Amino acid sequence: MKKVFCIFIIVLSMFYSCVFGEYAPDEQVNISVYEKISPAIVAIEAQVKDGISAGTGCIVSSDGLILTGSHVVEDYKEIEVTTHNGHTYKAQFVAQMGKHKDLALIKINPRTPLQTVSFADSESVKVGQKVLSIGNPFGFSNTLTLGIISRIDYVKNRFQTDAAINPGCSGGPLLNSTGQVIGISQSIYNPDHNISNIGIGFAIPSNEAIKFIASVDKKKYAQKK
Repeated sequence: MKKVFCIFIIVLSMFYSCVFGEYAPDEQVNISVYEKISPAIVAIEAQVKDGISAGTGCIVSSDGLILTGSHVVEDYKEIEVTTHNGHTYKAQFVAQMGKHKDLALIKINPRTPLQTVSFADSESVKVGQKVLSIGNPFGFSNTLTLGIISRIDYVKNRFQTDAAINPGCSGGPLLNSTGQVIGISQSIYNPDHNISNIGIGFAIPSNEAIKFIASVDKKKYAQKK
């Protein structure tokens, strides 16, 4: 009887796995968002006077326009972009949106059309909602972290999050559970001046990025190919 019961449990477990999958619903959301968005995220290295400035970028057009943080490429000498599949390109600087806004656009000329991110309306973001961040912390490319919106700073127009945003993540996306960009990762604040990895992350609302991208004259960067 025990043997029959054990077989029944095994068969039931196999049935459950086939019907409901191997992952819990929240895990499946994380997996789906990562698999959907990571091909549209790039690693950026800019040669600057003090060495290398590393960051992350979001592909916003299939012909290679990339959104990142302006401090990532500020005072650049040369910009290099690596896509998720390991292809490396030299990038041209297109435009930036000032120090306080901290957004910039760069452009590569890809061999084939690229996958792009999509943006959500950041006005609908609420404190407590789940967020996912993809970036290149300390050179570890396409790293996924999770958290929530911890606070909305209406004065400085920033989202505060407990999702890990470490050096190298600047310019990467802060995503909602459907994989839409709700913010652009900007910085991390910690009281011990980056000795530890414990800190508070900040992101620029996606509506600022949408307005910035729309303000750039496409003809100007298209002529530089």
